[in-house]
Amino acid sequence: MGTSFAPLPGGHSGRTFVGDVAGERAVVRIYPPGDARGPEAPETDAAVLRLVRGLLPVPDVVDVRREDAAAGQPGLLVTSWMPGERGDLVAPGLDEAGWRRFGRAMGHAAATLAGMPVLRPGPFVGTALELGEFPDEDLSEWVESRLAGWSVSDRSRLAGVADEAQDVLDALRRTCLVHSDLNPKNVLVDPATLELTAVLDWEFAHAGHPWTDVGNLLRFERHPAYVEAVLEAWTTLRGGSPDALLDGARAADLRALVDLAARAGDHPVANRAASLVHAIAESGDLHAWPDGS
Repeated sequence: MGTSFAPLPGGHSGRTFVGDVAGERAVVRIYPPGDARGPEAPETDAAVLRLVRGLLPVPDVVDVRREDAAAGQPGLLVTSWMPGERGDLVAPGLDEAGWRRFGRAMGHAAATLAGMPVLRPGPFVGTALELGEFPDEDLSEWVESRLAGWSVSDRSRLAGVADEAQDVLDALRRTCLVHSDLNPKNVLVDPATLELTAVLDWEFAHAGHPWTDVGNLLRFERHPAYVEAVLEAWTTLRGGSPDALLDGARAADLRALVDLAARAGDHPVANRAASLVHAIAESGDLHAWPDGS
């Protein structure tokens, strides 16, 4: 398939490589035998890319192969190379106007996905993107199960916030396509215009809550111009008020934050999430931010 592949810069999983396939630059994602998502994972990711193509800029699927466990061969997903620079590398150099343009582009992407309805929540399975089942736990139960190592008092305070967040989420009973890892490191942008040239890394895509992707967009990126532009772009397309959307986005992101916080010590993102979740628990405020951060 290719003779010279190198790890893709910025890839955190260590499974993504760039090289040449049939004379064209391409990206190869490897799914090792025994992957937690099962042998269909490459085909599922390929199906998601085909589903969203035309809605958002995504790579073409060049080739997809299921793992051959008997032969010890991993699954593969080969996609076209996309132009642009990673959003997390461009963002630090932005001025006020740049943050606003970037926020509009990101908010529009999240709103586009939120407009694609799905009948019920669940993880995507297989090439037909059938829906599996998520654990039947509300947010406070999730806190108790994932943060068993926390003190009883800390868990209790956070569970109180989680109950309030669950009430906010329950007010919007709709399900849509969710990227679930939509943030600056997973997009490519034109550095001149700050328009998105590609949305990448769809392995966590699922059917879920319309506010989930906004929560991810605003988890760590809190520049005021960026936040305002994300909320404005989303509500312009999907309706509602920016303030209500921000409350909903923080509520929708709490599940992922808690899951990350439970893995503190594994990697820097989990450590940042744990710090943020502790600040939320101590203040009782979903919008809290760690002191000194």
